[in-house]
Amino acid sequence: MLLRELLDFFLPPICGSCGAATSGAPLCPRCDEPPCDPLPAPPRPLIEWRAGVTYDGNAADWVQRFKYPQPGLRGLDPAADGVAIAWALRAARALGRAPDAVVPVALHARRLRERGFSPPAVLARAVAREVGARFAPALLERVRDTVSQTALNRAARRHNVAGAFRARGRAPAHVWLVDDVVTSGATLASAARALRRAGAREVRALAAAYRPLAR
Repeated sequence: MLLRELLDFFLPPICGSCGAATSGAPLCPRCDEPPCDPLPAPPRPLIEWRAGVTYDGNAADWVQRFKYPQPGLRGLDPAADGVAIAWALRAARALGRAPDAVVPVALHARRLRERGFSPPAVLARAVAREVGARFAPALLERVRDTVSQTALNRAARRHNVAGAFRARGRAPAHVWLVDDVVTSGATLASAARALRRAGAREVRALAAAYRPLAR
């Protein structure tokens, strides 16, 4: 309780989008808009996917703050974490029935060492807690250190992440995959294939933000 009061004193609760004072929620009622427009049909073997917000404008700025915090104390950015988590939870609510396990899209070990944390794991942990499901970060492993997908077209994205993941152990029947930003869905589809090979019957996916692929 004392820690919460101290945090509220030094970091007053404000809306992560407009900066207005709030009761502690990361987004105020004015800014907590409905989820982004329906995504296109999910790539196989995903059977459904959702995102909390469209990655543009102010939303893109917040996602970047969440994914790439500044070094040292300047990187302590609870507002950015809160906004990204709020968008992930918004997407989770749209998926409906809770899964058996919530699995973050895995980073390669080298990238995890460089970054110091996994944005998808931060979101997945919050989603698992919200829906009462098992948080299973160790279930999925990234076995290839793929190049960034940002500058790649749809076909190149699929090739880049083909075979990039493998499951460690038996996957439960119903799994939710969590990523920070989804674009073509190639990464999620590759991860879902690994989980299906490990026994998952249904794999759904969610992300904090959806970034439409440039034509």
